[in-house]
Amino acid sequence: MTDVGDNPLQGDPEDLRSFAWVQDFEGAVSDLASIGEAEDWDYHNAQSEKPMPILRNYIVHTYRRLAEEGKIARSQDGQWACFNTGLVTVHQEPVYAVFDKNYNPERQPWRFKYWARRGEASLNRFPELPDIAQYFDDPSCLVLDIRKDFRQNIEHIIAENRDRFPEPYRAMGDYSLQVILKGSIENAKERVRRNYKTAIPQYYWGQVQLLLPLCLGDPQKADLALVVERHDTFYRATTCLTLDMAYNNSRQITRPDRDWLKP
Repeated sequence: MTDVGDNPLQGDPEDLRSFAWVQDFEGAVSDLASIGEAEDWDYHNAQSEKPMPILRNYIVHTYRRLAEEGKIARSQDGQWACFNTGLVTVHQEPVYAVFDKNYNPERQPWRFKYWARRGEASLNRFPELPDIAQYFDDPSCLVLDIRKDFRQNIEHIIAENRDRFPEPYRAMGDYSLQVILKGSIENAKERVRRNYKTAIPQYYWGQVQLLLPLCLGDPQKADLALVVERHDTFYRATTCLTLDMAYNNSRQITRPDRDWLKP
């Protein structure tokens, strides 16, 4: 039997729902929220049919990344599996998702059993506990280098994302909105110049991007998040996100600083 504590198995399904049967997904999410360090997991600028949508998405996408990295561990007897959620308790103890073998041929290969703190005896069946998901190799991708050229496609941002703008900006003519957006982007760049933490990283489709605040009317309140892609010698911005969307994506890497990005 392979000891996956030393040699993690590869080839897990990229989707959590294909990997494991979760009888009550909403209940599992609620339990995780109660175990983990207190955090606001709800949207505040949009509606969601499910409770704690940010935590739901966090777990689904964390599993996806861990599967890509081969960090789903198995017990030596092959009857149990677990992964590191990347979340911690109030006492900073890592929390793991634990599964047992599913022998129902009509269902997924594993069944979700419970969330476990690192120190719990139930995790003793794993010779080594798996690490958290890794989203970058070069830490410099987390910082906006203000010395590089900054390119933005204002027309595209407006044409493709007008429905994300709050009123009264959504109803403005293209030229008026372009003027406001250009000013907001320049202000955001100046804000990064003064405080590098203003640029918040997000993980999207296999790459780390940076989010900048777009304050359209009030300099103390962000209305949207500008998405900035890093290239070798320049940055390029071509889209924007609502604050809920931005927080949802950025939470995958880390808990964002609440200076401007609030769910």
